[in-house]
Formats: sequence, structure tokens, C-alpha cells
Amino acid sequence: MALDEDMVLLAQVALFRDMDRDALRLLAFSSERRRLRAGDTLFRKDDISEYSFVVVSGSITLIDDDVATAIVGPGTLIGEMALVSETRRPTTAIAREPTVILRLSRQMFRRTLEEYPATAARIAAELRQRVLEISNELAEVKKRLIEMGSEETGPKSSKS
Repeated sequence: MALDEDMVLLAQVALFRDMDRDALRLLAFSSERRRLRAGDTLFRKDDISEYSFVVVSGSITLIDDDVATAIVGPGTLIGEMALVSETRRPTTAIAREPTVILRLSRQMFRRTLEEYPATAARIAAELRQRVLEISNELAEVKKRLIEMGSEETGPKSSKS
């Protein structure tokens, strides 16, 4: 029964929502459930990322430079980039309360994509769309910063 529950949970995560059922089953089967107590550290900022995590129950606080930047709960994928590339953790993650997570390995995620190319294509499309959205958002931020900079300097006056 836990495998079916894990599949339902994973199917609710945006990145996995369009996976073939068999691919989702493989990913769920290869995941590992872990229980955390309140205050347990899941990972620390700058740790090398080997796994991603999906919150099953409870909640996790993400902390950057001693400031809580987010609180995430059930159905949240933490460390998505760890599934595709070795990176460093941008934040520290600490359980706020008793929490259960699914640990997903990059190795099994890649194997799943190799065995289910249609799923890989859908996930690639999803990631491309996200990169495009982030790029557009960054372009908008750049535009606003440029506008703010020109407002601060004001119109140039010439002395006669």
C-alpha cells in the first residue's frame, strides 16, 4: 500500500505529474522514506546535493544566512536540481515538526528517464518551460532595475 501512496504523492509534484504510470512506479519504488524529528537537519547550505526530497507529512523550513526563506509542506519537491546535476545546496533545510520525506536519488531518476523516453521528453519540456519563465522574469527584473537607475539619476541638465 505504501508504494501506491508514494505514487499518488509523486504524481502531485509538478515535475512528475506527466510521468508514465510505470515510470512513476519505478521512481516511487526506488525512493526511501525517512522520518525526521522536529529540529533535525535534512541538509546544510553548500552541502553537495545527491538527493531530492518530497515532503510526505510535516514541514521543512528553508534557511539562508540565518533567515527563514520558506516553509514547505506535503507534496513539495526540495532540491529539484539534484535530480539532474550535482550542485551545492543553496539553503539549509530543517524539520519544523515531526516530518516524513521521500528521498529520491539522481541515479534512479536518470535510470527512470532512460527506461521511459516518453516521460523523459515530457520532463525535458517541463524544464524548458520553467527555464523560459525564469528567463522572462529575470528580463523583467533587469528592465525594472534599469528604469529605477534612470529615475535616480534624473534627466541630464546642461549648463549654458
